[in-house]
Amino acid sequence: MREQFQGCMLRIHFGESDVWKGKPLHEAIVAKCRELGMAGATVYRGIEGYGTSTRIRHASYWTFSKDAPIMLTIIDSEEQIKRLIPVLDVMVEEGLVAMSHVEVTRLLRNP
Repeated sequence: MREQFQGCMLRIHFGESDVWKGKPLHEAIVAKCRELGMAGATVYRGIEGYGTSTRIRHASYWTFSKDAPIMLTIIDSEEQIKRLIPVLDVMVEEGLVAMSHVEVTRLLRNP
């Protein structure tokens, strides 16, 4: 089955060491997205990057160094994204948030 709609893509950039209430920030945001019934969310771990702090973040093979750049992408309708933004305003202390309008095609298996 194929469903097409105009939607929004939200990309949030922050660091792997960022947390929300003792939990990694990316896990907390994905859990909130699922709770709100968002169409989809994916976390990407980068090799290197910087954001609002201009501090360069690196991925590392060493277990004691976990501060890779993280990009979390969320796709849904504009209405759903607008429901999520106030939550992100509270959860994300430092980072970049970008929103763009996209054509979404949702592919579903036939029951």
